[in-house]
Amino acid sequence: MSRYTGPAYKKSRRYGFSTLENGKDIARRPFAPGQHGAGRRKKISEYGIQLQEKQKIRFMYGLNEKQFRRLFEKASKMEGIHGENFLKLLESRLDNLVYRMGLANTRRASRQMVNHGHIMVNGKKVDIPSYQCKPGDVISVREKSLEHPAMKLALEAKVSRPAYVEFDEKKMSGTFLRLPDRSELNADINENLVVEFYNR
Repeated sequence: MSRYTGPAYKKSRRYGFSTLENGKDIARRPFAPGQHGAGRRKKISEYGIQLQEKQKIRFMYGLNEKQFRRLFEKASKMEGIHGENFLKLLESRLDNLVYRMGLANTRRASRQMVNHGHIMVNGKKVDIPSYQCKPGDVISVREKSLEHPAMKLALEAKVSRPAYVEFDEKKMSGTFLRLPDRSELNADINENLVVEFYNR
């Protein structure tokens, strides 16, 4: 299954969860899309709940099914709690870190910036959004892209950054300090349901 490129708001309303993490996508219409969206929701089976949680996280981070499953299997080989390791790997993706540092308003926009070659990691251009960053990696904007209008608008709108990244707006450069703690990630996500889904 390929990556979803349709309306993000529609998916957020479908799952009753802000995939953009800003709440704007479900603020005006906090019900499912479609003619009968505002009506009663059907009772969901245990499998349906697990599938819904998996899709929720997949759309939030913008991965296709193959990428998502591969990352999940990689997390299973790491020491620690499987579900938490999985979220840490998702947060370590380059497109996500560009978004967390405030260089883009959404993960879709950050993926496009990486794809278009505006971003460097440790002084080298990287145009692969799924690139796995390691703690200590320095993420910066290419010299030719320092005046990029979309980046400037995103930085002006940025209110706060998570503690596991730092960013210097003057140098247009930031550092991935460490892997995030579970308490620093979205509390509305239940990663254990995803583990149950794949292990059923």
